[in-house]
Amino acid sequence: MTAPALPRPGGDGSGDLAALADRYGLEPSSHRPPFLSYAASVWERRHFIVEFARAQTTKRYSAARLGQLWQVLTPLFNAAVYFVVFGLFLNTRRGVSPQQYVAFLTSGVMVFTFFNRSVQNGASAVRGNLGLIRALHFPRACMPLSTSIVEIQQMLVSMVVLIGIVIATGQPITVHWLMLLPTLVLATIFASGLTLIVSRIGANLPDISQLLPFFVRFWLYTSGVFYSIEAFAASKPALADVLYANPAAVYIELTRAALLTGPQFEVRPNAWLLAIGWALVSSLGGFLFFWRGEHSYGRG
Repeated sequence: MTAPALPRPGGDGSGDLAALADRYGLEPSSHRPPFLSYAASVWERRHFIVEFARAQTTKRYSAARLGQLWQVLTPLFNAAVYFVVFGLFLNTRRGVSPQQYVAFLTSGVMVFTFFNRSVQNGASAVRGNLGLIRALHFPRACMPLSTSIVEIQQMLVSMVVLIGIVIATGQPITVHWLMLLPTLVLATIFASGLTLIVSRIGANLPDISQLLPFFVRFWLYTSGVFYSIEAFAASKPALADVLYANPAAVYIELTRAALLTGPQFEVRPNAWLLAIGWALVSSLGGFLFFWRGEHSYGRG
């Protein structure tokens, strides 16, 4: 039995390509589905996202002799460099006791490293997987979300190391440690949204990879990673408010408040509101921003 032939384009208008697409329910492969349908489609592919993240982690460290041990060594080496430069040479320990400064500095470095890597690797999440994007039809948000999972895994490993350092430096285990879990959850939500934002920008603007290091460096120096914002801006309350509103500074502050003791580590009244607000704005805004560019990914 012969299958019916599709009508050819003709002068009567019945063969118009757009009309043919409407007649047979065809849509462009880059068609952007409704927002809620798109979100549901991403959720349906959650297992693919997790497995793709696992493959990325294996690929990233397969050529290194120490393998995934670099997930721990990299932030530790960064903390050691910052300790020598800022703790010893520049003496930015003002407001923090020498006994606490190692844990103070390491906590800031590890939290900020999580955000830094989320931004840097998120910028290439789409452009670095063009072959897969052009070959298969799936919601493109799977790519930056899988990148987020890779960074979340590394951050959790870093937190285990950080807790060991905190204990080794003589900090007691208190009930405030329970604050660490919601802090990391909110930081993860914020970083995932940030990854979605830079992924769309990086997909359409390859030069963003050259610009991001300057932005991240400025962000690092204004986040209180290696100095106490309270001590640094003690005489400038307006400046302190601006620095404390920085999302990286918010999550670093809550991490230190959970693990370190002392009046200088007490949580400011609006810290949790800022942490929740930044997480919601980044995640919802980032997902919406990425979805709006769905039709453009993989072109060019």
